[in-house]
Amino acid sequence: HNGWLAFMYPRLLLARDLLSKDGVIFISIDDNEQSNLKLLCDDIFGEENFLANFNIKANPRGRQSDSNIATLHDYLLCYGKSKDFVELNGIALTEEDIEEFDQFDEDGKAWRELGLRQRGSASLRVDRPDMFFPIYVNPEDLSVSLEKSDLHFVPVVPKKSTGVEGRWMWGFDKVKRDNSRIFARLIKRRNEYDIFIKDYLERNDEIRTKKPKSIWHEKDVNTEAGGKLVKSLFETSVFSYPKPIGLLKRIIALNTNSNEIILDFFAGSGTTGHAVMQLNADDGGSRKFILCQIDEPIDLVKKKEAYNFCIKNNLPPVISSLTIERLKRAGAKISINVEEENLKAGIFEEDKKQVPDIGYKVFDSVEAPQLKVDETGQIAFPEIHTDALSRIYNMVFTIGLDEPTQVPEVIVKDSIYKIGNHYYITNSEKITSEDYSNALKNGKVFIDGWTASLNGTLQNYKEEVKIVF
Repeated sequence: HNGWLAFMYPRLLLARDLLSKDGVIFISIDDNEQSNLKLLCDDIFGEENFLANFNIKANPRGRQSDSNIATLHDYLLCYGKSKDFVELNGIALTEEDIEEFDQFDEDGKAWRELGLRQRGSASLRVDRPDMFFPIYVNPEDLSVSLEKSDLHFVPVVPKKSTGVEGRWMWGFDKVKRDNSRIFARLIKRRNEYDIFIKDYLERNDEIRTKKPKSIWHEKDVNTEAGGKLVKSLFETSVFSYPKPIGLLKRIIALNTNSNEIILDFFAGSGTTGHAVMQLNADDGGSRKFILCQIDEPIDLVKKKEAYNFCIKNNLPPVISSLTIERLKRAGAKISINVEEENLKAGIFEEDKKQVPDIGYKVFDSVEAPQLKVDETGQIAFPEIHTDALSRIYNMVFTIGLDEPTQVPEVIVKDSIYKIGNHYYITNSEKITSEDYSNALKNGKVFIDGWTASLNGTLQNYKEEVKIVF
């Protein structure tokens, strides 16, 4: 336990710092470390920012290797950077949910009947005294009013079947404002009226969503679905228990809009990137993903199929090779599926989907160059082996003013690249005074310190440029 906690602690601290103020982190874990992880997250994110501990039906058959009990589920801990700023999205209604809305108003809008009396916890008058008040019924047309009159004269107050005083789920002002949605019905077995509301399927001309539940048991979240999808992409079982794309799509849809950035710092089989691309294809979004995966060697004995796949396809036998290959194959399949769907007969031009951006860049983390002192006591710059574009992106990451998802415009090949009005320069000894002048006139200039030329040209502009190491 101690080793695992020491491994996770700095990573979760970094994750907290990287989250936006309305950001949310989801952490998948099994029984072995769930209790420890909860305590760790309470310490790092704060108990007050705990949102949920979802139970995921990951293995419908149960793990037969477990002793005594065949475990079906994993956990999904959820914390916000700051709970006050977090607003989780609802999830889509199922066909069964939609069938509940089986009544229609004069405009043809579907609705279902819901009791106005609050059920469940905090449902007593003492819990919310301001939500206990009489509603008056017209027995002729079953309309209701907050004021007693010659037409509306039968009082109804919220009370439980035991006679205990309850409360309404709407306050006085909302009942008054939405009176047209409220009606009464005679409950024959009690020979008394009760109050109901028309709960509409659509809200603001869009089909409503529902609050996510803490137990996810649908087929698309179990691990078996993840394994089948990966096998269909690779034509072999390169991962034993990959996360299912359905699980990641639910997680992403729960807390992001259509242009968020999703970070997965244990990328593994690359399901998160696949899910982001698929969601963008589904709803036309422009979400972006960042996946982190170390070059963990693949064990030839324990993971023979994965190892052989890499060798057969001239890939280094490391986990990150499979992550990248998954993104490549998944992106191509998504594009084909969208194009085939658009070719189907009867689809109007405006209903055709755009092929999502399935591009990605791969960055390797390498040791930074180190200055050395040569035998004469002079500082010696190390020989730089990385290509020019890699050094440009290194500056983009270091400075943090531009998104690395953007493609730099080439001003001078292998030397000057531009994003917006920011000029990034490497191999500066190859650049003329005129090149410098044009860059300085048109924007901010950043120069790669490892290849900077300390000549007169650079000296002339030393106050106006920033050297980046």
